[in-house]
Amino acid sequence: MTIMKLDLCEPGFYQIKKWLVLFRLRAFHFRLYKQARNLFLIIIFANPNLHVKYPSPSNQFFESSFKTTCTNVMKKIFMYLPAVLFTITTAAQTSQEKLTAEILHLDSAFWNTYNNCDTAAFKNYFTDDVEFYHDKGGITTTAASLIESLNKNLCGNSNYRLRREAVAGTVNVYPMQKGNEIYGAVISGEHLFYITTDGKPEFLDGQALFMDLWLLKNGTWKMARIISYNHHPAEYQEIEAPPEKLDALTGSYLSPQFGAVSVERKDSILLLKAGNETYNLYPKSYTEFFTKGRDLVFKFVMSSSKPEKIMVYEHGVVADEVIYQK
Repeated sequence: MTIMKLDLCEPGFYQIKKWLVLFRLRAFHFRLYKQARNLFLIIIFANPNLHVKYPSPSNQFFESSFKTTCTNVMKKIFMYLPAVLFTITTAAQTSQEKLTAEILHLDSAFWNTYNNCDTAAFKNYFTDDVEFYHDKGGITTTAASLIESLNKNLCGNSNYRLRREAVAGTVNVYPMQKGNEIYGAVISGEHLFYITTDGKPEFLDGQALFMDLWLLKNGTWKMARIISYNHHPAEYQEIEAPPEKLDALTGSYLSPQFGAVSVERKDSILLLKAGNETYNLYPKSYTEFFTKGRDLVFKFVMSSSKPEKIMVYEHGVVADEVIYQK
């Protein structure tokens, strides 16, 4: 990194220009740079005492007079600089925070209509030429086609409901600009999908990444591009369980569906064997385990230091109750 040496004895305006160039390199927005420039010029010219006067080169006191004037000006700039930088930083934060809050509000409102199958309200959120890209379902173009597809599929079966939920802490908003004007915003993050069928309890079905482009036209925000990708089964957070905790759960069990069931430890996971099937159980707690690729959860019910049974859940619904034998 190159460090520019600033000489207080350079001509005042040239010195100021170098400061503005340095500040402009640090600015993320041309409009903020202009604000900084104007504030610097106000500092210098608002007070007559700060005017830089250039003595004649033939004046024998040129050097000392110029140094004194220049030094006084720069001292004033250094005095006001923290306030200037604070003002510019605050303006940038306020602008970004306002945009983020607005897009998050619109995003939440749209997904609320989606979760409630309020298809009549969908058109309020789409541009006419909206494009929806799904890594499993392909491409859907135009608002009319997208709304028709949602009506027939997602919202076409009263015994089936899908609920989308953004993952907290993963959602970010980024401004889209041309020059110093904001024309759109991109919102991206992770989202989860929950399913309810035939009145049964809701269960977590899958998760994916998303990225949506909102455009600002005639003062109104609408979604122009919707991308949902990397869809995969829901994942649970795996923890590291001590070997002794895992060993305490091993033994023989009996299932009313599969008969004899055995549980043994293999390194940092458990192996559950039932008939011809073997399941790798990954710990999400010391007594609760899950499989990968299928939404199965195995919850060990303890009695003192020994297991009493294993409650098996698929999609959040009890699928089996396996009793501990020895």
